[in-house]
Amino acid sequence: MAQNKQSGFSSGFGWSQGTVTPQPHVNVPEGTFEEEHGRRGFFGRTTHLYHRHPPTGWNRIEGDLKPRAYYATKAPGGDQGRANWLLENQDVKIGIAKLAAEMKVFHRNGDGDEVRFIHEGEGVLETDYGDLPYRMGDYLVIPKGVTFRFNPKSSDTHLVIESRGEIELPEKGMLGRHALFDPMIMRIPTLAEAEKTTGKNAQGEWEMHIKREDAWTKVFYPFHPLNVAGWKGDLSPWAINVADIRPVVSPRYHLPPSVHTTFVSQNFVVCSFLPRPLESEEGAMKVPFYHRNIDFDEVLFYHAGNFFSREGIAAGAITWHPFGIHHGPHPNAEKNASDKTFTQEIAVMIDTRNPLRPCAPAEAVEYVEYHMSWRADQKR
Repeated sequence: MAQNKQSGFSSGFGWSQGTVTPQPHVNVPEGTFEEEHGRRGFFGRTTHLYHRHPPTGWNRIEGDLKPRAYYATKAPGGDQGRANWLLENQDVKIGIAKLAAEMKVFHRNGDGDEVRFIHEGEGVLETDYGDLPYRMGDYLVIPKGVTFRFNPKSSDTHLVIESRGEIELPEKGMLGRHALFDPMIMRIPTLAEAEKTTGKNAQGEWEMHIKREDAWTKVFYPFHPLNVAGWKGDLSPWAINVADIRPVVSPRYHLPPSVHTTFVSQNFVVCSFLPRPLESEEGAMKVPFYHRNIDFDEVLFYHAGNFFSREGIAAGAITWHPFGIHHGPHPNAEKNASDKTFTQEIAVMIDTRNPLRPCAPAEAVEYVEYHMSWRADQKR
């Protein structure tokens, strides 16, 4: 989705048949349903098809290729702040972590970077680089190899994204380097003035768990693992709250999800859907368009607000739309949005180039009839 490779076709090339609209997502012909069939996310060749019936209006689906949903935050967290994985492929893992008290051990992830989205809770992330306070709605980026420990004030729930590749910021192109958020607003840890002494185990040692190839090794120290006296460089844990991200909007045209990209990595991106003005010009589409996005799986974690484009989904849920099968707004979405001028939703989207597969813990929290929820006659 984050790639913008030239296609080999000239920019003016295209065909047209039948009933269409000159501008996609604007003044869709009455009685039709617009669908975007595109390649390379929203950056490749694209055709817009105008169906006589909703592309998601199926009677039933037989086989594994179907939209799925999970009551994600009902899944238990892993031990000592570790994630309980729900979806994964060779590039990324997506799961839920829960904490009711400070971690008794220190962690170091040797398998990849972590992005932790704080769905519930607040506290302090202790790291080699210092202490980083966090609160609900924060993204915490923890680079591979950083030693850390979470110290929550009460109870935490985290959406955890583990990336084999390095987590980076997207190119902002014509928008300029200060679009979405100025890099100066990124929060970094602050070193303590004195060496810490808390966190010993019963044997009087400090215990660190290091992850490599999904296996954990325990290392024991006679001194506190977080004992850095100073540091300088451009690699560090950092945080930003969704309230400090300023989404790109257009009053005349429904923009693709790619404009909301917050992080990029190897073969996947993370996007943030945030409160923003809706399209105001008459005829401009307000709700997401139908699409089959053939090159990316799409995962959406619902954090807070009113998800008007998708009925029956509450905060703390995850939806997963594998590439190849249609997805788009629910039957009442356009009606629900018709008199709205602003969206209040907060959600995190992960788009993956390689197919995802569900992990065993996902089965226990699956909303098994989700794929039928687009039918107008189904109770949602």
